[in-house]
This record gives sequence, C-alpha cells and structure tokens, in this order.
Amino acid sequence: MASIEQSLSQAMSIDGAMCAALVDSNSGMVLGQAGSGVDIELAAAGNTEVVRAKIRTMQSLKLNDSIDDILITLGKQYHIIRPIASNAGLFFYIVLDKARANLALARRKVQDAEAMIKV
Repeated sequence: MASIEQSLSQAMSIDGAMCAALVDSNSGMVLGQAGSGVDIELAAAGNTEVVRAKIRTMQSLKLNDSIDDILITLGKQYHIIRPIASNAGLFFYIVLDKARANLALARRKVQDAEAMIKV
C-alpha cells in the first residue's frame, strides 16, 4: 500500500491537477496535501460539509448505497471529492484546471490513487 504522499503524488500527476488533499471528514482536517492554487484548509472544511450533507440526504432517502465521488463543476475548474472506501471518514479532494483536464481519465486516476491509500 502507498503512503499518503505517494497517493497525493499520483493524484497530482493527473493532467490539469492544481492541488490535492486527503481530508478527515469527521474533523475537516487536512491529513496531507500537494499543489497550490486553492486555500486547501478552507476547501477541506467546506467540502467536509458537502460530504456530510450528502450522507445525511442518502440516509433520509433510505438509500442503501455509497458515494463513489462528488463532482463540482465550476467555470474554470473541476473539484472531485472521493471518499476512501477502505477508511470511512476520509476523502480525497482534488482540484483540476478544466481547460487542461480530461474528466473521465481524472476520475479514473483519482479512483486508482484512492485504492492505494492505507492510513
């Protein structure tokens, strides 16, 4: 299994990657980060609320399912939030430059990086 740094490095190798982080969704704390261009501490705290809200909504709807990823599309960026299946309470967060990123390939590479995490 890869370290946090190795997984973040793999995520940063995605075309268009600006920054990436591993976040604890219980506290909103960043456990590891790479890149720049976004206040990752602020983004981690805000996206923790996004993950919590989606989980609450799924529970209210009695959906017996899990989140693969959450995609936020902005004018110039993609933001991908991917919960770590093997470590409940953690998620990957990556920001991509929309003009340079291939979204389908990026989602696949984030999935690969997520699968490598061992915390």
